[in-house]
Amino acid sequence: MSKAIITCAVTGGAHTPSMSQFLPVTPEEIAAESIVAAEAGAAIIHLHARHPEDGRPSGDPDIFRRFVTAIKSSSNAIINISTGGGGPHMSIEDRAAAGRALKPEMCSLNMGSLNLVLAEMAERRREWKYDWEVPFLEGTRGLIFRNTYDDIEWILEHIGKAGGTRFEFECYDVSHLYTLQYFLEKGLVKPPLFVQTVFGLRGGIGAHVEDLLHQKRTADRLFGNDYHWSVLAAGKHQMPMATMASLMGGNVRVGLEDSLYIGRGQLAQSNADQVRKIRRILDELGIEIASPDEARQILNLKGADQVNF
Repeated sequence: MSKAIITCAVTGGAHTPSMSQFLPVTPEEIAAESIVAAEAGAAIIHLHARHPEDGRPSGDPDIFRRFVTAIKSSSNAIINISTGGGGPHMSIEDRAAAGRALKPEMCSLNMGSLNLVLAEMAERRREWKYDWEVPFLEGTRGLIFRNTYDDIEWILEHIGKAGGTRFEFECYDVSHLYTLQYFLEKGLVKPPLFVQTVFGLRGGIGAHVEDLLHQKRTADRLFGNDYHWSVLAAGKHQMPMATMASLMGGNVRVGLEDSLYIGRGQLAQSNADQVRKIRRILDELGIEIASPDEARQILNLKGADQVNF
């Protein structure tokens, strides 16, 4: 069995700051969380940005630069910048701005549009810190998180081809795998593909074991030996689905973007908590983890010396 790559998604565009006191918001907090997660065993750090003043999602390259520079100077981790932005109101230019400007080794790329409904989060009783949070969550009932074929091709051209950046292809449903196959057949993406299958988010595929198996069988049939498989699952499904995937030879993603918890009713106090937990599970299963440089080789990345930060 090959070594497993651990990705840590440190802070998401969809989660809101009041969801957990431990969710990093400022560039300094994001950098510190990322560095400790890398020390805990994450080879890849997946990143969104937030306005430091009120936690609103941001695509501003200058905000990204403040923490990616600090992470790079203090760790060897692969930096992976989101092209999904922080919400459905961002234009493609806004949500891709950091990837274009900073030319990281990796960016995430959603392989389709999605009715990603987060409104149920607003129904939970809590002290909301900012006045934008509840309207944002409730508004997702009527909004589409867009990534059309034109959008995907635009990102592949302006970030991938122009900057030498490779992608974490986020596939929230079976159709997204077929979309990725289309771009592979057109020659617009090149193997090895890093396919991140996503489970348990409202609007995407569920988090049943049969969903996991179906996505894996479909990816195997479509991509054969041309891809590396990874799994992320939302909320309570995070660790069980990651464990199942690792037993099937897959890579895993954890982090506060995907789940705020470390156990039943217990908030994770850091991203590193989740990295340490999945690493303990992998160790118990006899699965070695990949270092950042091993992950670079596996995924055919350009190297940290080729980024623009």
